[in-house]
Amino acid sequence: MVLTLWRPPMSSFFSAPGKFYRGNLHTHSNKSDGVLDPIEVCRRYKAEGYDFLALTDHFVGTYGYPITDTTGFRDQEFTTILGAEIHSGAMLNGELWHLVAVGLPADFTPPDAPHFHPVEGMESATDLAARARTAGAFVAIAHPQWSGLTMEDARSIAAAHAVEVYNHGCAVGCDRPDGFHMLDLLLSEGRKLNLIATDDAHFSEPDHFGGWVMVKAAANTPEALLTALKDGSFYSSQGPEIRDITVGADGVEVACSAAAAIIVQGHGSASLALHGNTMTRGVVPLDRFRASPWIRVTVTDRAGKRAWSNPIWIS
Repeated sequence: MVLTLWRPPMSSFFSAPGKFYRGNLHTHSNKSDGVLDPIEVCRRYKAEGYDFLALTDHFVGTYGYPITDTTGFRDQEFTTILGAEIHSGAMLNGELWHLVAVGLPADFTPPDAPHFHPVEGMESATDLAARARTAGAFVAIAHPQWSGLTMEDARSIAAAHAVEVYNHGCAVGCDRPDGFHMLDLLLSEGRKLNLIATDDAHFSEPDHFGGWVMVKAAANTPEALLTALKDGSFYSSQGPEIRDITVGADGVEVACSAAAAIIVQGHGSASLALHGNTMTRGVVPLDRFRASPWIRVTVTDRAGKRAWSNPIWIS
């Protein structure tokens, strides 16, 4: 049996021209509720070996609706993408929405969000997300578990490119880092969404350098990185590398850095794992996934750190 993919096989972007660039898509400075100046945030990410950073300060009136200008911190080795964590409208629990928008124009029109509480008549999160995407941003649903999002909430953000499935700040600060359950249910409803891992760093606790994206792009420029993000040409990680994924008649073949487990997940309870000590390649049979319209891959190393592929759509 040959599987037909919703998009070209993931190996097409793994083997495509370009390089993988490591970046964080969710970070804060003292332009909102972070501790450090923007220049110091950028310096620390560059020193840690990151290739790019999106500084996403809270886009609310309390802080003057900042889209923090990081263009002056770009050089031949490190770049930045303008962005913000945008807020408007109430979730079903009555709290204000949080969305990550990477690639916002500097003159993006603010919603009426004077502080971190919903106000009567404010723009809905559905409309704000659509407006950000139309303006050129890569839009992600932020920290679903931390926010207390319901499925009804998540379904309303039709403009999202991705779900934030791992948030390192939420992991260390409140043990609510997860978005996988919500992502998987949305996938099984037919939503074409990718996934991101981020820091959400504020530098007020050890909330940094714990989750990132590896983007395959033609160049380390904001334009090339944004194009690749929107195309899904990336994977997310806490440390392990995913080097190739190929789906064929015999199964899902994964090439990776030394792994203790290679796991494939799909619709419902469909999942299957290979276990070893230092596996760098494995083939997971697809028999359990014949009824699943999508699959995704997790690679786990001996320290328990994980890397995650974007979903692959099959029929």
